[in-house]
Amino acid sequence: MNTVASTSPLTLHGVHHTARPTWNLKETVEFYRDILGLPLVHAISARGWGPVEHPDFLHFFFDSGDGSTIAFFYYLGDEQPEHLVHRPRYDSDAIHTAWRVHSREELDRWRLRLEERGIPILYQIEHEVIESLYFRDPNGYFVEITLPLRVLKALDASDAELTVRAAIEEVYVLDLPEFASLLRSSRATAGCTVSRLDSGYWKIEAEHELRFKRKELGLGPALWNSALCGGFLGRITAYDRNEMVLVAEDDSSK
Repeated sequence: MNTVASTSPLTLHGVHHTARPTWNLKETVEFYRDILGLPLVHAISARGWGPVEHPDFLHFFFDSGDGSTIAFFYYLGDEQPEHLVHRPRYDSDAIHTAWRVHSREELDRWRLRLEERGIPILYQIEHEVIESLYFRDPNGYFVEITLPLRVLKALDASDAELTVRAAIEEVYVLDLPEFASLLRSSRATAGCTVSRLDSGYWKIEAEHELRFKRKELGLGPALWNSALCGGFLGRITAYDRNEMVLVAEDDSSK
């Protein structure tokens, strides 16, 4: 057995690349190279690689800044699978790439550039420590340009640890007026109890299913996406732009 002795910690040194499939070679190159301005820096012609059933492909890379790249697989002569043609679920948009800008002026200029090129801006949202533009590439993938609003501190890391830990235990809602409609809806649900905690959260406990509808609660997209930031115990069976369903832990196998 070969062993490597070292006194230094084992550390990952940044993201080298992310990769996605594409069936739109020309449009993808023109979008990332010509609209976003990312240089095309490498391409691999992979013919006869892998198992017999694996199609030949081009694997090409764009310089995405700070030593990282974004890559695509273009499968030669292959049809796009049906499940990737239409991706209406929220979870397909969770897989995306965000590029950083350094000033409000840059963010505004990017919005203007995209609009001038006919790229619809889907959202411009401020999420606590960043403000972001969201739009789609020719493949339908979510793309984000984001402006950090402040530097993350030790308190943010501590809060993240507590939030993730709470997400494995109960349903918690921040004690803020913006989430009052969530509490009212929970109190009106049979088998559901709401109790206030000293930590700045409300705890929602349910015997069975919890179901919330965004429009009925009067929550905007940003608040809706932050509704479960305090964590929950159980299983999410639905969570899209308009409806959220959580099943209690003892019902999670149903």
